[in-house]
Amino acid sequence: MTLTAFIASLDQPAPPQELSAPLQALWWDGKGQWDQAHDIAQDITSSTGSWIHAYLHRKEGDRSNAAYWYARAGKSMPFSPLEEEWEQIAAALL
Repeated sequence: MTLTAFIASLDQPAPPQELSAPLQALWWDGKGQWDQAHDIAQDITSSTGSWIHAYLHRKEGDRSNAAYWYARAGKSMPFSPLEEEWEQIAAALL
């Protein structure tokens, strides 16, 4: 799936079945469903899950919690717009 197709899938009521858990978390966030995205992200134990978890807490405005998760992901907290980071994560996973 391309990033364009992933973004277009946000028009659907549910995520495409072939999406991995990290992509499902991003998909739900893209739909404006932060809680659903967070529920999925917190169960992903990889560095990718930590990156998504960090992004979600940065979006929430909880920078100290986000900093913890960025450190677990091995990443620095970005200063880029949230939309840009969302696309960066999605592109890296696709």
